[in-house]
Amino acid sequence: MFAILITIDLYAYQAFKTLIKKLSPKKQRIIKGLYWFVSFALYLYIILLIAGFSKSMSRTFLTLSGGLLSGIFLSKLFVVVFLLFEDIYRLFKKLYALNFTKKEKEKLPQKKGLVSRKKFISQIGAGMGLLAFSGIAYGILKGAHNYKLHHVKIKAGNGLKGLKIGQLSDIHMGSFWDKNAIQKGVDLLMNQKPDIVFFTGDLVNDLETEVSEEMISIFSQVKAPLGVYSILGNHDYGDYHQWPDRDNMKAMSGKFENKAHMSPMQLENLELLKLKHKTLGWQLLLNENKQVAFNGAMFNVIGVENYGVRGRFPKYGDLNKAMENIVANHYNILLSHDPSHWDAQVVGNIAINLMLAGHTHGSQFGIETAKFRWSPVEYMYNQWAGLYEKQGQFIYVNRGFGYLGYPGRLGINPEVTILEMA
Repeated sequence: MFAILITIDLYAYQAFKTLIKKLSPKKQRIIKGLYWFVSFALYLYIILLIAGFSKSMSRTFLTLSGGLLSGIFLSKLFVVVFLLFEDIYRLFKKLYALNFTKKEKEKLPQKKGLVSRKKFISQIGAGMGLLAFSGIAYGILKGAHNYKLHHVKIKAGNGLKGLKIGQLSDIHMGSFWDKNAIQKGVDLLMNQKPDIVFFTGDLVNDLETEVSEEMISIFSQVKAPLGVYSILGNHDYGDYHQWPDRDNMKAMSGKFENKAHMSPMQLENLELLKLKHKTLGWQLLLNENKQVAFNGAMFNVIGVENYGVRGRFPKYGDLNKAMENIVANHYNILLSHDPSHWDAQVVGNIAINLMLAGHTHGSQFGIETAKFRWSPVEYMYNQWAGLYEKQGQFIYVNRGFGYLGYPGRLGINPEVTILEMA
């Protein structure tokens, strides 16, 4: 790993030397010193993580420093890519020139007074690197908590006209680094005065301890007259954490269709997380349903455990069990974290009118305007953000309230949803 990082650093350093060549020796020394200071800071950061010192660091520091240092690394990578193309071009040019005699080379056109190709390529690479770093930094410092309200109307009938549903998804409490900002997100939801609120999974990254007293004080404010109902997402089970009393995940089947692989510590973590939902004042649905009354009409809320079709995402959900003894002829709302569940088991099941999901985060990166929307995640999921309809059934995929991995968002804002029945 370090060999790759150092190679990239040395390569990118050549571009910086080219760009600052005309500066005074003193300024060159300062810039070179800063370049290597930041590079060694990244090496030290990685060493501390490997050595286990991250346990003594604050989560805020780890999140921000990791994000920014990774941004710097990616910026250098942009520079290296451009320089690599330039070096390949120069190599082929030299090989081509070997076919000419000395006299023939002298007759080749000589361009003078122009910026050297190496410097020009270095400028483009540096410019793209700076643009990439600026975008990454903006996504962390601004985009991470730039909550956007999505107000969507759905034709429901069944006497539910006017029902206002609030939805949150993918909070990932362990990733937050700005507690004041997330309070604004919660206020944005509560100011809409929803009749009922649904949380569609991934309360934490891995551990129930992420639901700290501070987090509880903020998210317990999420209330509604008809209650708050929640489900589990793939991260809530702790399957991606290396538990001391469990064998390496590579030794597991990877299907996650039951909880037989869970160690005692992991099972305890899961049970404690379930209790945290209760502490928040949320009713956790585990492959079960509840009947809810609204203005004299009735509807069913069905909550399944995580059911993912792609990759190694767990299949703990049991839709048949969740719909046992369901009240017939009522509007049915399914809460299922992973939107791939919709095509796999829901579409064509006439009992489900509306499914609410999350999981994708909209990739936390993309382009979204009034008329155009794109994100890399669309190549993995048919339904990845917003409202979709098929065979008279609807699914709404929330873009997520929090973030995971990259501690920010660029182009795809964190979401607070209001679904209004028309």
